[in-house]
Amino acid sequence: MTEQPIDFEQVEAMGISREAFDEVLDIVGRIPTMEELSTLLAMWESNGRQQSLYGWLRGQRHTVERNEYLYTGTADHRSVREPRVKDCLTIANELCRNLTPAINHLTLTTGLLLYMVGNVSTEFADSEYARRCLHLVSEPMGAGGHREDCQYIEMILDALLGGDIILTHQSIAYGGLFCSLLQFTSPLGYDILTPREVRLDAFLFGEEAGRYLVAVKEEHDDLFLLKVDEARLNCCFLGRTTKGRILIDGYDFGPVSQYTRQ
Repeated sequence: MTEQPIDFEQVEAMGISREAFDEVLDIVGRIPTMEELSTLLAMWESNGRQQSLYGWLRGQRHTVERNEYLYTGTADHRSVREPRVKDCLTIANELCRNLTPAINHLTLTTGLLLYMVGNVSTEFADSEYARRCLHLVSEPMGAGGHREDCQYIEMILDALLGGDIILTHQSIAYGGLFCSLLQFTSPLGYDILTPREVRLDAFLFGEEAGRYLVAVKEEHDDLFLLKVDEARLNCCFLGRTTKGRILIDGYDFGPVSQYTRQ
């Protein structure tokens, strides 16, 4: 049985303004169901209500703090206009053209927790995104500083995999987080939120080494976080696997099949 669309009185009872609801109609292209709206509202709540609902759904630019830890970019960074979430759709299509999904020997299911282990990248200059979409040519980042970190992280993740605490892991490489997640979860998709204190293009398309994707069952989440903390590894919660679609900050990027060559 198909769920019936909702009226504004139901929406108002959820604390959503008429203005925000009208914007949702514009984004979704029709009157949403209660389940769809509840999902969007839950994601907005988890985003910390940093924006109005409709503004967040449309995809506003991130507010980047210019400090050494969060922003280590060169003048190349500052000369490039930071894309909004919806602008990343064009970038994603360009980077993922004819992308072949990785071979997963493990059958993933919807609703798995997705984490990134390693430092959050603030660098995008040395990436396929910079070369292909921005036509920026930069000196490759030295891998030497990341090699020992990678070996240590892989050792910890292999141990967690052997102990059935995590389901699988994979390094972030070509196309950054967006393309790596696509390969990692295919033929499923993913629904993630991005940190607003980091440049959106650096977070999604940067290819800085030393970062890994991890899939975890919900019942193992607490133990996984405990072990990662004991190992003194940085860990960032991304979101969950979905049933064949990609969503970023509430914006629908479409089906996985749009980006991959089977």
